[in-house]
Amino acid sequence: MFANIKKFEKFSSLRKFKYRKRLLDISLKVSALHIGGSFSCLEILDVIYNFFLQKKNKDKFILSKGHSAIMQYIILEDHKILKKKDLDNYCQNTGSIGVHPEIFTPGVEASTGSLGHGLAIGAGISLAQNHKKQLVYIVISDGELMEGSTWEAVLLISSLKINNLILIIDNNNLQSATKATDTHPTLYPIDQKFKSFGWDVAKVNGHNQREIINKILKRKKNKPFALVAKTIKGYPISFMKNATFWHYRSPNKEEYEIAIEELKKLK
Repeated sequence: MFANIKKFEKFSSLRKFKYRKRLLDISLKVSALHIGGSFSCLEILDVIYNFFLQKKNKDKFILSKGHSAIMQYIILEDHKILKKKDLDNYCQNTGSIGVHPEIFTPGVEASTGSLGHGLAIGAGISLAQNHKKQLVYIVISDGELMEGSTWEAVLLISSLKINNLILIIDNNNLQSATKATDTHPTLYPIDQKFKSFGWDVAKVNGHNQREIINKILKRKKNKPFALVAKTIKGYPISFMKNATFWHYRSPNKEEYEIAIEELKKLK
């Protein structure tokens, strides 16, 4: 059975505070981090790891937008899959984990970061696990929808009638320096593109965790499912929100203190 939604929500704010603070603490030792994209997908990752992933069923998760792996590592640390020293030595000469996820890292199912590969990898895993009723969750960035390999996977997945795959698109509309709606306006509306490929699709506020959970629970079980999650890059820090400046940067001490104070008010 899935976890109780109310029980999940009871501790959600504290978890998210802890996860975001941990990232900010690590940023004091690292010259640059993908803070904006990591913050935009936190609610999504929290739902996947702390509500949906069922260890007994051996469900899988792939973070295709690998540049946000620091948030995945932080959650894996919270689950005691990674050790505190692993995160303390993140991107350090003495450490074992770097910016993008790698398959030899405990808890990581696929090496990603070359954008556009995660969905195809997930398709293969989903196909192999289909008869076992094991689910595969995949999170991609909206920027990955500009990769041809992503759409090849979208077509293949529906053609093979893979129905145990749940794709969540972190639709924060910001790339490293530009808006996706400016550079690729014909990509929109995203949900209609997936529907035309035979997917079951829903849209959601990507920072509303109850909405995310309910949309996934109500998906059609006979099709692959895509959830277009509208998010805000840098959320919820006021000076980071919707700012390309925070795609790959670490805060200075003053910015760190301001961010921590803002997070405390949301606990």
